[in-house]
Amino acid sequence: MLKLKNLISLLSIVLMATLILPTSGCKKDEDPVRETSYDLKVQDVLGVTGTVTFIETTSSSATIAIKLAGAPSGSHPAALYMNTIAEGGELVQQLNPIDASGTSSTLITSLTYSQLITYNGFVRVVKSSNPNVILAQGDIGGNVITKTNKTYTLGTVGNFGVKGTALFEKRVNGSTLVTLSLTGTIAGEAYPATINLSSIETIGGGPVTKALSSVDGTTGKSYTTIRKLDSGLDITYDNWLVYNGYINIYQTAVDFDNIISQGNIGSSVK
Repeated sequence: MLKLKNLISLLSIVLMATLILPTSGCKKDEDPVRETSYDLKVQDVLGVTGTVTFIETTSSSATIAIKLAGAPSGSHPAALYMNTIAEGGELVQQLNPIDASGTSSTLITSLTYSQLITYNGFVRVVKSSNPNVILAQGDIGGNVITKTNKTYTLGTVGNFGVKGTALFEKRVNGSTLVTLSLTGTIAGEAYPATINLSSIETIGGGPVTKALSSVDGTTGKSYTTIRKLDSGLDITYDNWLVYNGYINIYQTAVDFDNIISQGNIGSSVK
């Protein structure tokens, strides 16, 4: 009996010693660094390519890293702007300029990584010697263009010989980029464009519901980001697919007798 008591006492001492010893354990692996990259497209200087990458630095800060290839020598300014390239917008954050290696890295605390990857904005790099020359730029966050799109035909009206297409592209946030591409336009001219209610078969035409950016006669292009109709009503890319409407291109002013190209969109397409 005495031996049993001694054994129990010994086991108790060993157990207590085990409990008070420091535990080493295994260190929890660090969470992987999150990052997201977007393409920066060439604008005014051919041959320039690049990316902008958002890197999660801490829960309250992020690093914006830019890398360019094919850019001319110089220290080129870079910045984050609000809205889309098509809309233009206010400067949100000046970034460190692109250095001789073609890179830039900026730590920011005004926006987190999670906010940046859904942000309504774009990044632009301009030439050091001329800020009006855009080297590269790209929509970021919620403004990124997805692969979902729809193209409509714009036919010529009368003898003007202007025709083309209207490309509707869906952004990540559900808004729409409308790109008008025309042939037969005159360099130096600007051609107003609108989206109207109903169809081109409507006698007298339907009312204008959204004014689009005028087509540049030199390039034959027009770019418009659409989030709302002119009335203020929200409209998404998916809404446009079933919208009862059509597009008009005008020679000068927005007037029914001034239409030189048009085409149905959405549910008006037969």
